Amino acid sequence: MKKVVITGMGIISPIGNTKQDVFNCLINNQSGIKSIKSWEHIKDLRVCIAGRCDGYDAKRIDRKNRRTMGSMAIMAALSTLDAIAMSGLDEKTISSSGTGVAMGSTTGSGNIIEKTFNDFLKTGGISMLEGTTFMKIMNHSVSANVAAMLKIKGRVLSPCCACATSTQAIGEGFEMIKNGYQNIMICGGSDELHFSTAGIFDVLHAASKKSGDLPLETPRPFDTARDGLVVSEGAGTVILEELQHAKNRGATIFGEIIGYNTCCDGEHMTSPRADGMLRCMKGALESAQCVISEIDYINAHATGTKLGDIAESQAVKMLCGDTIPVSATKGFTGHTLAASGVMETIFCLLMMEHSVIIPTLNLENIDPDCKGIFHVQKRINKPVKKAMTSNFAFGGINATLILKKMNRDFSYDIHKGE
Repeated sequence: MKKVVITGMGIISPIGNTKQDVFNCLINNQSGIKSIKSWEHIKDLRVCIAGRCDGYDAKRIDRKNRRTMGSMAIMAALSTLDAIAMSGLDEKTISSSGTGVAMGSTTGSGNIIEKTFNDFLKTGGISMLEGTTFMKIMNHSVSANVAAMLKIKGRVLSPCCACATSTQAIGEGFEMIKNGYQNIMICGGSDELHFSTAGIFDVLHAASKKSGDLPLETPRPFDTARDGLVVSEGAGTVILEELQHAKNRGATIFGEIIGYNTCCDGEHMTSPRADGMLRCMKGALESAQCVISEIDYINAHATGTKLGDIAESQAVKMLCGDTIPVSATKGFTGHTLAASGVMETIFCLLMMEHSVIIPTLNLENIDPDCKGIFHVQKRINKPVKKAMTSNFAFGGINATLILKKMNRDFSYDIHKGE
C-alpha cells in the first residue's frame, strides 16, 4: 500500500480566503458569522444570520470555464487554483491520466435553481432557460467544472452526502492513491449560501434563531445555551499525492493521511446515533493502524444542535473519555455543509503546523449532557502529531479521517498579534 500526503491546500471561507488569514482568525478567536439583511423579507423565515464568503475574485477563472459555474463551483475552482499553486504542480502533470478529482456539494447551485423556477413562473415556459443552466444545477457540478477547467484525464468522483461530502471526497482520494489507481487526487467540497438551506434547518428546529444584531454569539457547539446551527458557505481543496511522487518532484509536504473510514448508522434520516459515530471513528483508527492514545487532538463535527452535540459527546466519551483535547471549529465558520470536512481538515493541518489547539468558540458553559470529554475552551500550545476529524451527515452517514504531521520546521509566531 502506498502512503498519501497533502502537498497543497486552498480555501474560500467566512473567516478568510488564504491560509494565513484563516489562521489569524482562528488564533485570535474571530468569528465569520454575519447578519444577512436580504433574508429579512422572506416570509416565515426565522433565521437572519449566516457565514458568507467575501473578497474573492471570480474573474481569476477563465470566462470560458466560468460560464458553466454557479457560485459554489466558482468557489471550488478558486480554492483549487490556490491549492495547485501551493503544491507547485505543473499543467502537464495535472492533466495527465495519473491525476483525478474527488469533490462534491450538497445540491446543485441553489441560486440558479431559484432563478430557473422564477423565470418559469414569469413566462410559463422555458424561453428564459439558458444552455448552461444544467451544468450549474447538476449534483456533480463542482467536480465536473473543476475537472473541465483543469483538463483532468484521470478519475472524477463526486460524493454527495451533505456535511460528510468533502470528508468522503478526501477519503476516496486517499483510497485511490493508497491502492495505486492514481498518483494525485484533487479533493474537496463546496456549498453556496441560499435561504432555502437555512429554511430547511429552521423548519427542522435545528437552526439558530439568534438576533441579527448579535451574530457573533452563535453557533455555540456543546454549550448549554446553544440553539442550533448557523448555515454558511465556502469551499476547500486539498491536493493528495503519493509520497514518493511528491518527494521525486521536491514538493512541500503539509501532512499525511493515514486513516479513513465511512459508515452508516442504519437507523434514522435526521437523528444521529452515538454508536454509529463510534464505529466510524474506531474504523478510521484501524485503517490508520494506530490506537486512540496516539491521537493528540479531535476536531469534532459539533454543529451546535441539541441532539447532534450530545450524540457526538457520548461517542467520544466511549472512545477516549476525557483524555484527548476536543474542539469544534464550526464556532468560527458556522456549518459550511459540503465544505465543512475539507475546511476542518485544513484547520487541523494548521494546528499541526503551528503546534496549537484552537478552542471551541462560544463554548462558555458546557451542557451537562456533553460532559465527560476534554473540551478545549482556551487555546492550548502543544505539538499535534496526529489528529482525528469527523463529520456526520443526514441519513446517518459518518466519515472520519486520521491525519499525521510530517517533520518540518515552521517559524510563524502564534503569539503575534495577541
